[in-house]
Amino acid sequence: MAAVKKVLVIGGGFSGMSAAIKMRRNGIEVDLVEIDPEWCELGAGITINGASMRALETLGLYDLVVQQGCVTDGVGIHMAHGPLIAELPTPSPVGSSVGGSGGIFRPTLARIMSDATIAAGVNVRLGCTYTKIDLAEDSVSVTFTDETTQTYDLVVGADGVHSSIRKEFFPEVPAPEYIGQGVWRAIMPRPAEINRVTMWMGNHLKLGVNPVSDTHMYMFITEDRPTKEHIDKDTWPQVFADLMKNFPNPIVEALIPHAFEESANIDYRPLANLLVKAPWNKGRLVMIGDTVAATTPHLASGAGIGIESGIVLADELANNDDLNVAFDRFHERRWERCRIVVENSARLCNIEINGGDKIEHSTIMKESLIALSQPI
Repeated sequence: MAAVKKVLVIGGGFSGMSAAIKMRRNGIEVDLVEIDPEWCELGAGITINGASMRALETLGLYDLVVQQGCVTDGVGIHMAHGPLIAELPTPSPVGSSVGGSGGIFRPTLARIMSDATIAAGVNVRLGCTYTKIDLAEDSVSVTFTDETTQTYDLVVGADGVHSSIRKEFFPEVPAPEYIGQGVWRAIMPRPAEINRVTMWMGNHLKLGVNPVSDTHMYMFITEDRPTKEHIDKDTWPQVFADLMKNFPNPIVEALIPHAFEESANIDYRPLANLLVKAPWNKGRLVMIGDTVAATTPHLASGAGIGIESGIVLADELANNDDLNVAFDRFHERRWERCRIVVENSARLCNIEINGGDKIEHSTIMKESLIALSQPI
């Protein structure tokens, strides 16, 4: 018998949807509330490494990612002006034959997962969130913004890096800390020679591209910014184009004019990270995803570890009749993988900011991807 029968998931992002899909398929009744009435994931593209591919395969969504995204092989890392520094293999993760690397438009992946959430039988309520959570020994009472109240066996907090749930129930946890870098993202036409994730390492800058379809790729640039500052959105195309000019490579140079096209959909975000010490639950409330393990994008694994955590939580709830045992096993399986991603990503960021050893940078990436390829 499962440890719980009825669960509320707060937050309809990747980790929340993953938990909801897997719990529902495991026979658990699930409500999901998402404050965005459009349930619309913003952003350009997203890199999906092999471990994340395996997680999506577990949810039965890998074939859709192949059809609507782009699966590639290997990572090439270059100096800013072109010479190859390292090639990182991206073999299939342990226990799976999925591709080891790939990319997809972020809204496309969100749509794939939201369709699966509804198809699984999850009761989704949009434009709605909680106003009050009352924890009891054997239940949780939740009052919503529409003034209704429901009782659950468990509440899963998946409301993201700026989580209201974390602030209320884990007030001792500091806010996510700005890490000294910002990331720019844009959609670009895909040149014929770009057939895998490719990065160029500059002076306090890194530019990378990743195919997301037969015709397009997304480009990302990490830039050192000592302080977290506002950048006028009207200036984003020019700033992005100026950053591209730091990479004197014909492939990059030919793409600079596209930064000024509306279809580039340029986005800028200051980077922060957060790793909450386990346990991630208070009684019958547990947090997953960016709520407890928010990472910078240096290992392209933030969404992946959130999806994994949703799967593992759902399976431990289904496979144990004691909720505390389920929580213990969940934490045992998730802590180290999330720690690797958050801390190693922070180390990569530090190397980039301080002009550190580019070989060390490549080695950390390689060792991290090997570790993440192991079973969850």
